[in-house]
Amino acid sequence: SDDGHGPELRALGVLRDRTVSLPRPQPAPGTYRCRVIKLGSQGESGLSFVAYPFFRCRVDLTPGGDLTFRKTTGSQRTSGNFYPDTARRLVYLGAQDWGSEGPKRYGDDHDRDQIGVLERIGPNRYRLALPFPRQESVLDLIEIVK
Repeated sequence: SDDGHGPELRALGVLRDRTVSLPRPQPAPGTYRCRVIKLGSQGESGLSFVAYPFFRCRVDLTPGGDLTFRKTTGSQRTSGNFYPDTARRLVYLGAQDWGSEGPKRYGDDHDRDQIGVLERIGPNRYRLALPFPRQESVLDLIEIVK
């Protein structure tokens, strides 16, 4: 059920269409806009749909060849690495940091770890799906746009 959030969900368009997964999922290094959409609620009183405004994020290629992602603004940030999986998706291993904390690394604190899948859903547009985050929602979608 959409819990009365049908119009908001439909407005997400291709972002919510799990069948859209285009080839060449690797985003080019650079600055992007990204926003978090939280779907479902882990508690009785939590909101089942929250779409945050766009924040800044970056994709970088390290000298060792790792593709990294960092949401650089906002009170809840994430940073981690993308790893090859299939021709249409990358796996993300990252961790959250909050407030004035610095970046965390996957594996440092189980409660902050994030595992997800990155797919390209349009020209310079990507969807990072983070199922079953440790708090609040059931699925976090991060829209990443050049």
